[in-house]
Amino acid sequence: MSAMLEERARKLFMGQIEFLKSAPALEHLPAPSVPEIAFAGRSNVGKSSLLNALTNRKSLARTSVTPGRTQELNYFDVGNPLVFRLVDMPGYGFAKAPKDVVKKWRFLVNDYLRGRQVLKRTLVLIDSRHGIKDVDLDVLAMLDEAAVSYRMVLTKTDKIKASELEKVLAATQAEARKHPAAHPQVIATSSEKGMGIAELRAAVLEAVES
Repeated sequence: MSAMLEERARKLFMGQIEFLKSAPALEHLPAPSVPEIAFAGRSNVGKSSLLNALTNRKSLARTSVTPGRTQELNYFDVGNPLVFRLVDMPGYGFAKAPKDVVKKWRFLVNDYLRGRQVLKRTLVLIDSRHGIKDVDLDVLAMLDEAAVSYRMVLTKTDKIKASELEKVLAATQAEARKHPAAHPQVIATSSEKGMGIAELRAAVLEAVES
């Protein structure tokens, strides 16, 4: 990733970022006028913390201790004038959510992924302490089928030893190579320590401009 791209991304993420709206159903989505980058991940994968670290905000995305709290697509406008939008997708794989809620999640997300022309990339967050789970593989298959370009991002890397991280990173990259819609390179991040945040910002901007 070039230093120039990283610097442009840093400035953009330090600039104006506003919450736009929550969309509980497809008819509530904003007009598809600018590129969108979506964030997906299991409940409690650290998605809200990563979004906050990425945008250098304390509480842009609410961090919730209750898995499955977000049941809507949350939209954030980046840049003034508007350059692109971040889309915070509902966490998946929550054990406590009622069956009908899980079903509604699948329909909303599946329809969004399949029908959104302006969606440039989906970032699939994987908890580095647990690696890829079956529920993650289901979502990767959904993305492959929808032919949506995606990239895996490891979270909470400060919580494991360096030797463990190496293994998880290698395993995740090996899995990425099996999937037609996946970007081959995996980004390792830590919201607490700031690791990989600059690289992730640059990757977002690169996807927006591709």
